[in-house]
Amino acid sequence: MTHLSPKEFHDKLGLPDHVLIDVRTPAEYQQGHIKGAILADINNPTEFMSVVEKLDKNKHYLIYCRSGARSTNACAYLENKGFKNVYNLRGGILEWEFDIEQ
Repeated sequence: MTHLSPKEFHDKLGLPDHVLIDVRTPAEYQQGHIKGAILADINNPTEFMSVVEKLDKNKHYLIYCRSGARSTNACAYLENKGFKNVYNLRGGILEWEFDIEQ
């Protein structure tokens, strides 16, 4: 996994084969999320694993949470499942300096 600064993370948004995943709870997601993010609540293992099973291992995954802890765990889980290109937003959405969608 690669830990990216908010600027580095932002620069990868919208690139071909890059998928944005928010691993926070639905309530946190509704309070504000990065536009285009897929919700995959890591605190709900059944839901999280269901989302992961549908992902293409050849794509790049940009993963974030509130502070960076849950997304680090999510990245490690994806790597253990054979994903090679996973990126964690260092500091989570708390450090995000760009637009947030409600």
